[in-house]
Amino acid sequence: MGQRFINLQNFVKTIDGSNTLYSKKYNQHYHNIDDGAINESLNKHVIPCLDFHKNSKELNILDICFGIGYNTLSTVYYVLKENLDIKLNIYSPELDGELIDSLKDFDYPKEFKEIEKLTNIIKELSTKKYYEDERFKISLYVGDARKYIKSFEKDFFNVVYQDAFSSEVNMELWTKEYFDDVYKASNENVVMTSYSVATPVRLSMHEAGFEIYEHRPVKRKITLAFKQKQEQIGKYIDMELKQQRNKEAKAIYDL
Repeated sequence: MGQRFINLQNFVKTIDGSNTLYSKKYNQHYHNIDDGAINESLNKHVIPCLDFHKNSKELNILDICFGIGYNTLSTVYYVLKENLDIKLNIYSPELDGELIDSLKDFDYPKEFKEIEKLTNIIKELSTKKYYEDERFKISLYVGDARKYIKSFEKDFFNVVYQDAFSSEVNMELWTKEYFDDVYKASNENVVMTSYSVATPVRLSMHEAGFEIYEHRPVKRKITLAFKQKQEQIGKYIDMELKQQRNKEAKAIYDL
């Protein structure tokens, strides 16, 4: 069943040799094929966050949404590869439970296959949707991401990977009200990463209370959001000034 389901999803090879899928539901690839699936996860999400939290010994990470699992798995990969002394607790919602079930058959990149622990993690997540050892705890939730976020206590997360399908097709995970809930569940030292640099998305984050920064880890810019202003990473974007200069610019709101 798993392999057949993956084939129906239109299996696609990206520029760095790693594989992704095409979602027929959202009419988008899970990753930018011109950046590469593993490179996108590492450079747009994992490395900026772990660099920012380089002195932390434990992190609670919210991975929106799990999808094929690259962000979560690349985080574990990077920690093991760099031998970082840190404990990770990763929580990730995913609407498509059948996709998770099929991932034990997915052809992940050689970087993942060469690490036995990662191979075991993939099997455990695909079959049990949970994995835990002394360094990593990964918990998947099949269902509504917005409902899931509300279940966490205030100030819980240090890292948020905001990596849902785009606001054009998955608006409910980019609205001001959605980011209100993310803000409440986030610690004062949180860093939120996003591939989206769209002004409406940044305004949604800003109106929820986040400070907005721009960062170019590779060829494309990304958005970083924080609860507090900082000088460690990225270029500060004054969203108040941006809105003054562009009166037509609006945040995204729930319908």
